[in-house]
Amino acid sequence: MRKTFDAQLEDLNVLLIEMGAQIELALKGCIEALIDRDAEKAKEVVEIEKLTDMKEREIEDHCYRLILQQQPVARDLRTISSALKIITDMERIGDQAADIATLTLKTKSKMIDKDFADLKKMAEETSKMITAAIDSFVQKNEEKARTVIDNDDIVDNLFELVREDTVKYIQSDKAKAEKALNYFMIAKYLERIGDHATNIAEWVIYAITGHHAIEFPTELTEAAREEKLRAKEQEMFNEILGEKK
Repeated sequence: MRKTFDAQLEDLNVLLIEMGAQIELALKGCIEALIDRDAEKAKEVVEIEKLTDMKEREIEDHCYRLILQQQPVARDLRTISSALKIITDMERIGDQAADIATLTLKTKSKMIDKDFADLKKMAEETSKMITAAIDSFVQKNEEKARTVIDNDDIVDNLFELVREDTVKYIQSDKAKAEKALNYFMIAKYLERIGDHATNIAEWVIYAITGHHAIEFPTELTEAAREEKLRAKEQEMFNEILGEKK
């Protein structure tokens, strides 16, 4: 029985890796389309987003079957419930990559120029966060997940710089206002993608350790932590069953 369950958990791991590869490809594609003004690449990203939606539904079904058939507890339940949360963030990353690609298609001139070097840096940092967040899940690496969370500040700071760049760009030439606002919208999408990468990393930490630091303060005794953890797991189990109904 346990051997079968372990095999099903490994299948879940493979499905998540496949979905992770899709969103990495989508993010890479939308950034290439943005920088190179590549319409074909942008269209590919929009198509990848449809595949990501299908993969999300496949993983949801797999998780619900595991919960209903195996009645998992403790770390197994955390792994499955975290997977359900992670795929929601992955799906939204796919959506936002498609939004960037669509905006790129609507822009007639080449997107990135010297006045918006910060936007290019932001795209690069966001891409690194996504790759590291997915790697942290695959490797069950808490340290790597925490690095992703720390790096969100880098993306947030770059977003503020892009906001300043946008104002300067419009002030220098009001005829370029539409292009500048497109830059700003793309930066906003990238900032949200960074937030989703952070969410993924936080769920990885929960799956590994059984708690979020913000929910389980350090002054709690170990027994109190365990009691809160069991209550949270039961609450999550009930919530998942309720969603399935």
